[in-house]
Amino acid sequence: MAFSVHLKEGSDAMDTKQQQSKRWSILLGAAFLMATSAIGPGFLTQTTVFTEQLLASFGFVILISILLDIGAQMNIWRVICVTKKRGQDLANDVLPGLGYFVAVAVSLGGLAFNIGNLGGAGLGVRVLFGWDAKWGAGITALLAVGIFLSREAGVAMDRIARWLGGLMILLTAYVALVSQPPVGEAVLRTFSPDKVDVMSIITLVGGTVGGYITFAGGHRLLDAGISGKENLKEVTRSSVSGILVASVMRVILFLAVLGVVMQGVKLNPSNPMATVFHSAAGPIGLKLFGLVLWSASLTSVVGAAYTSVTFLRSFSKKVEVHQSKIVIAFILISALILMVLGEPVQLLILAGALNGLILPVTLGTILIAAHRPRIVGDYKHPVWLTVFGAVVALGTAYLGVLTLTEKIPQLFT
Repeated sequence: MAFSVHLKEGSDAMDTKQQQSKRWSILLGAAFLMATSAIGPGFLTQTTVFTEQLLASFGFVILISILLDIGAQMNIWRVICVTKKRGQDLANDVLPGLGYFVAVAVSLGGLAFNIGNLGGAGLGVRVLFGWDAKWGAGITALLAVGIFLSREAGVAMDRIARWLGGLMILLTAYVALVSQPPVGEAVLRTFSPDKVDVMSIITLVGGTVGGYITFAGGHRLLDAGISGKENLKEVTRSSVSGILVASVMRVILFLAVLGVVMQGVKLNPSNPMATVFHSAAGPIGLKLFGLVLWSASLTSVVGAAYTSVTFLRSFSKKVEVHQSKIVIAFILISALILMVLGEPVQLLILAGALNGLILPVTLGTILIAAHRPRIVGDYKHPVWLTVFGAVVALGTAYLGVLTLTEKIPQLFT
């Protein structure tokens, strides 16, 4: 009898350990899902171009953007966690109907960005194997579909995000090492920049937590059942981890580019990152570029498709029931458009314009919701987080209006 009781206690301890391990895996997976959703082809190109323009002073831009990113992300994830509601539902609670606008804008942006992400994946495959870019995009789309055909799609998604996220960081770190960047100068200018470009800071914040990106991990945790005030501490830690993972990748890429451009290399405007990898590590570097670009593209496809569909769940219960099937359809439609039409300029312009407005709208409504007892109950949102969030919302709203006024006229040219 004593033996059976001892055995049961041991079994309970093992079950608890397994549950804790699974929980930790989900929290880490959510952080990486958010981070790898941010680290797409646009993220890579943006970082490379800004580094060439600002040189070591770009370190200051990265530092400030990281602080603002953390402020935006913590606001959104904490309120989602406390209320157990997705971003669009919170928007509807603040202003009826607003959530549906957000859902449509996010989904349209997700579709357009997935077309661009698959285009990036095709380019990565072409660099790696010399295959036609459209075949590379199609193969990547099928791999993404395979993730959501899995019986445990959430677990598969978490693992892919972690593995490929880690791979991208390691490969880029190698290129940064061989490019021999002036680390001392980079550290100095991070805290004492020669020049400050406010627009680049706002652009980086929008590129890291804008559009659907900041909701990717938060919605993933809701789907996994990790929410409520009792989980607030873990969710907050996971939200910060996501920003730090994306920031590590940005810092390493910044150093790699800085090492190359400080040697006097002029980057090719049509593919600046390829110039960096090739100049730093030769033909091997070019292959590494292809692998990093493909990995960034695949993880962004997965993150964009998954998160876009979670925003559509407010329209019908059927979306929730058939979520994996709809995500698969979303990916296949993106691939079909790319293969038949290429990258449709008008759609990409419209999506870019709308995407610039998503973060200020969603973050603004989150901040309002955070201080309404009807929505958050007895939860008290930190004042410092509200101030951080307001700064980010106003800054990205300014950028969003600029983007809208610049891009909408392009629709008619």
